[in-house]
Amino acid sequence: MFRYDDEKFLTAAQVAEMLNVQPVTVRAWLARRLLASVKVGERAVRIPQSEVAKLIERGYTPARPLK
Repeated sequence: MFRYDDEKFLTAAQVAEMLNVQPVTVRAWLARRLLASVKVGERAVRIPQSEVAKLIERGYTPARPLK
């Protein structure tokens, strides 16, 4: 069974840094529902780390080389 206390939640900026993309790209993915998110305030959302793992498993590769 899924438990939220076992899950780590990330901001769009944190996800962008992990995947070497801009935060606006992550927000576009959220708008297109490529990533699931949890609303934590009026406008703030957090992305479960498991969703990032799913994105990578589906074949995401960075657009530019990592530094």
